[in-house]
Amino acid sequence: MMDTRPIGVFDSGVGGLSVLHEIRRRLPHESLIYFADSGFAPYGSRSPEDIRERSRVITDYLASRDCKAIVVACNTATAAAATMLRERHPGLPVIGMEPAVKPATAATRSGVVGVLATVGTLASSRFAALLDTFGQEVTVLTQPCPGLMECVERGELDTPATLALLRSYMQPLLDDGADVLVLGCTHYVFLREQVQGIAGPEVRLIDTGAAVAAQLERKLIEFGSRSAEEGGRPPEFIVTGDASRMNRTLQSLWSADARFSAFA
Repeated sequence: MMDTRPIGVFDSGVGGLSVLHEIRRRLPHESLIYFADSGFAPYGSRSPEDIRERSRVITDYLASRDCKAIVVACNTATAAAATMLRERHPGLPVIGMEPAVKPATAATRSGVVGVLATVGTLASSRFAALLDTFGQEVTVLTQPCPGLMECVERGELDTPATLALLRSYMQPLLDDGADVLVLGCTHYVFLREQVQGIAGPEVRLIDTGAAVAAQLERKLIEFGSRSAEEGGRPPEFIVTGDASRMNRTLQSLWSADARFSAFA
């Protein structure tokens, strides 16, 4: 029998839709529930305790919906809460994500890598461990990007204000020789075109969405829960906060007929 239970995916807002795109591309037959915690965003400025509590509430809800796997489509939530979630839900695969420092350090030609991420991600012990493991042979420059996630939440991808903010964060990294930039927040993936335009064609951009989808597939196979039924139904979208306001962003980032349901 094929396991047709849904996969739960959550993020602090709409950024995790970039990961959802990769999951849909790799696993088109799976049913998906996407939970955007926009009413409590941004996570990057919240305490680790607050992030763990939000992650617990959301994961408990998705588990109550009989999800067969949970994808924490948020670098900040992964750093703060992934270990706790796995301990709280043994037997339920919890797939997290982290900035792509390893592939970035392998890809650089100049020996300088730039990481664009939230304050919370860059301050985490998980990120420090990444630098200890993979950042010894190259220079890794980190750049917190307060306010950038909120631009994506509002659907403001190409406005002068967003471009100015993005340029202010990127230019110091480029000036110091970075030839690889890590998009260390799922929201930033939706700014890939703008980032590339500022950085130029010689700078390589790396994110982890495809790698997370591949890891999810491996876990589903390991647990014998991958669905091979033809034609996965459209994802279900759930949001905290103002659903009507967030629908505009959802429709621009996913599809014109997508709608959020408000989380009670």
